[in-house]
Amino acid sequence: MKKKKNIQYLIGDVVGLLLCFFVFIIPFLFMILNSLKERREANKLSLSLPAVPQWKNFAEVIKTNDYQIFTAFKNSFILTIGAVLCLVICCSMAGYVIQRRKDRTTKVANTLIMMGLMIPAAVLPTIWVMQSIHLYKTMPGMILIETALQIPFTTMLYRGFMSSIPVELEEAAFIDGCTPSHMFRTIVFPLLKPVTSTVIILDAVTIFNDFTNPLYFFPGKENITVQLTLYNFMGQFSSAYNMLFADVLLITIPMLIIFLIFNNKIVDGMVAGSVKG
Repeated sequence: MKKKKNIQYLIGDVVGLLLCFFVFIIPFLFMILNSLKERREANKLSLSLPAVPQWKNFAEVIKTNDYQIFTAFKNSFILTIGAVLCLVICCSMAGYVIQRRKDRTTKVANTLIMMGLMIPAAVLPTIWVMQSIHLYKTMPGMILIETALQIPFTTMLYRGFMSSIPVELEEAAFIDGCTPSHMFRTIVFPLLKPVTSTVIILDAVTIFNDFTNPLYFFPGKENITVQLTLYNFMGQFSSAYNMLFADVLLITIPMLIIFLIFNNKIVDGMVAGSVKG
């Protein structure tokens, strides 16, 4: 019986690895191969080796529109760092309050926040509001948009993790005369390090790779983000797929490296609050 189960586990592992290979490795290999081809060869969109590797494609992508990709990386990093900082500060406090307090106001607030996971953002009303408060086409406005969109999921992660922190620690701090704000900063927040690492990585990848929201709420040549640089190589009548795939690789590599390095922290932070006690 045990040997039969081991064989079943082995078969499951092999099937899982094959699925991962076809779903993740082959598309990535497809992009790499086509990014090294000439334009006519790449437009065939085949999974074949390039006749002559065109490493200069990456240099051409960097030089496009007077080194626009550097401006895009700068905007994307500022947007990502600003939004992630806002999310960590706001959602850690929100998750703490929602988990610890059980009154009607907290339940209503929790319901409203969770509704954000189901209700999509309305583009035109949001643009109208941003124009009214003079935040349209500005970096602070875009940071607020990204923060608002990620608040429900991030608050849910913090709230789940808070259930694994003993209430007795806070009670002891209150007895020693610690104020609520000081107690959260010095005792509770340091204990949130695992889920904070998860939040930083997941939200950073999501915001850095966001395409539609900067397109709607942050237009302008000077406001371009890394995902919008893809428009440089896609047109209505012609497309340069070799340059497009080279651009995709350049803008994917930073977040891919971060994801691979901190992959274990993502899993630990998400499951740490799932079991109490």
